Amino acid sequence: MPAKQRKVALLGFRSVGKSSLAIQFVEGHFVDNYDPTIENTFVKVFKLKGQDYELRIVDTAGQDEFSLFPSHYTMDIHGYIFVYAITSRSSFEIVRTLYEKLLDMSGKQQVPAILVGNKCDLLRDRAVSIEEGKQLADYMHAAFFETSARSREVSTLKKFVCIFCLYLQPQFL
Repeated sequence: MPAKQRKVALLGFRSVGKSSLAIQFVEGHFVDNYDPTIENTFVKVFKLKGQDYELRIVDTAGQDEFSLFPSHYTMDIHGYIFVYAITSRSSFEIVRTLYEKLLDMSGKQQVPAILVGNKCDLLRDRAVSIEEGKQLADYMHAAFFETSARSREVSTLKKFVCIFCLYLQPQFL
């Protein structure tokens, strides 16, 4: 049986850890130095419930409220992972704007999405509460969790990506 193809895009403000999450998920290590991403694609092949999957993760450049939303982020993408840093209020506020731009560009009322609060290893610097994250996720009809790419707490991300692969609604494929 051939591998099922899935493609997800990581979206969020610059420096929230999108690349770090992708590298930790795909390669299993944390990259400490930061080079701004233009766009990169990571590929992970895995087996889930007897089915092979090839997951492409599009690691996008950091966006802000004034960024033009590239139309190619609305084509051939099966799901979206919106990332903010729990230490940055502005990165959290940008997510709603990005989500609304995505809906506007795609012409859809909702898209398969996961909302991730990254950098939960920096709890002393928290600027966004868990409750605020949950409320935004409810607004977006998205799954929600907090994690830390640095401390390798990406097992939850793996679980949610598996959900994307297995249970995407037919209208989204």
